[in-house]
Amino acid sequence: MSENIIQATDATFDEITNSDVPVLVDYWAEWCGPCRMIAPILEEVATELDGQVKVAKLNIEDNKETAVKMAIRGIPTLMVFKNGEVIDQHVGAVSKGQLMDFLSKHTA
Repeated sequence: MSENIIQATDATFDEITNSDVPVLVDYWAEWCGPCRMIAPILEEVATELDGQVKVAKLNIEDNKETAVKMAIRGIPTLMVFKNGEVIDQHVGAVSKGQLMDFLSKHTA
């Protein structure tokens, strides 16, 4: 996995998402095909937008407490946080162009 992607856990989730820089969180699981499809796109975006957006991944199988707290019903779910608050979200796989458009609303 990319050095630009943060591995979030139940224990670190609040600390990671409480940032004045937008944080994109990818809720995923090993068995999810669409999650595996967007993984390389997330790595590219994390590198290209380094400093503008933080990218984190949270495995819902290993971190059920956060998945329940955030009411994750389908994966992949992408949420954008700023200062600990959800400011945008998308459910389902996206192309790189769609993801860049989605994030462009939240970057300088």
